Amino acid sequence: MKMKADDLQADEAIEAVPELAIRRGSRQVFALHAGVSGDHYPIHIDTDFIQKVGVDDVFTHGMPVMAWLGRALTNFVPRSTLRSWGLRSASIIEVSAEIHCCGTATEPLEQDGEQRLRLGIVAADRARDIKLKR
Repeated sequence: MKMKADDLQADEAIEAVPELAIRRGSRQVFALHAGVSGDHYPIHIDTDFIQKVGVDDVFTHGMPVMAWLGRALTNFVPRSTLRSWGLRSASIIEVSAEIHCCGTATEPLEQDGEQRLRLGIVAADRARDIKLKR
């Protein structure tokens, strides 16, 4: 069930954003993202290039992973209730990584006359290495 900020009182326990696991991004998705974004930097798409610099495989773009995290977020709250969100990159995302997106509502607050929730959200791999976070 999706949450509403009005559902919470300041002294109530705040539930977690349900986890969304992405088993593995596909090279096709990342190639399509490169085409749409114009980001054709070789570390994202050129296996020969990346291996010449001593790395086993290309790194994924952060934006598709941000989209997965957005999906986890909108599974928790309706998209129409989002006022803003942003993330920062925390570490390299391997193209073969299984990504787990999750988070916690950290506090209810009132802003601009609206009841809101502040969320802490992360995307991490199976080893719990955080890739993106807020």
